[in-house]
Amino acid sequence: MCNNYAPIQRQLLREIYCVEPPPLDYPPETWPDYAAPIVVAGAGGTRQALVGTFGMVPKNRIPSGVAKFDTTNARSETVGEKRSFSGP
Repeated sequence: MCNNYAPIQRQLLREIYCVEPPPLDYPPETWPDYAAPIVVAGAGGTRQALVGTFGMVPKNRIPSGVAKFDTTNARSETVGEKRSFSGP
């Protein structure tokens, strides 16, 4: 199972959301921790496009030597061994 998506095209950000795209060259496919445009509510109910990433825990917040906190590709045979699905 993959968890990537195609970010919205610059022209569609303008036409659909009436926002200027952020000054970022982003790839046609986005994966966890890849920067891509997101549209958020701005001041006074306006919209604005920002640069964001997605994922459970950003890579720059994971201490050295600690395994990535990942919920991708969970399998019933091994789900009990994964930190992502351990008890409270």
